[in-house]
Amino acid sequence: MSMKMLVQENDGVIVVVMSGKLTIGEGASALRNKIRELVAAGSRKILLNMADVSYMDSSAIGELVGAHAHVVSAGGEMKLLNLAKHVHDLLVITKLYTVFEVFEDEATAIRSFAAVELA
Repeated sequence: MSMKMLVQENDGVIVVVMSGKLTIGEGASALRNKIRELVAAGSRKILLNMADVSYMDSSAIGELVGAHAHVVSAGGEMKLLNLAKHVHDLLVITKLYTVFEVFEDEATAIRSFAAVELA
């Protein structure tokens, strides 16, 4: 199953609901293209809901890091939501868990973007 992405807006935050496999090739390039498209359109608060990502390989980790860097360099923030256990474990093993803010609850994640504005 290829990667599917549904883009929603919640209180000024763009939520990208991802499902399928995030692997080298189609899935990873779809993520890269979607992030670039969102940033080009002016989005600066991006939350990736990864609850339905069934598999992720090491190239996808690289794409996540690249997407994060692209958003940050544009003055924005990208956060992760609902990581499956294997995705969470991959981020811990690669020591990237410290790079991303990760949330279990969408409302908390949405509020975390607003908290930054007030700081």
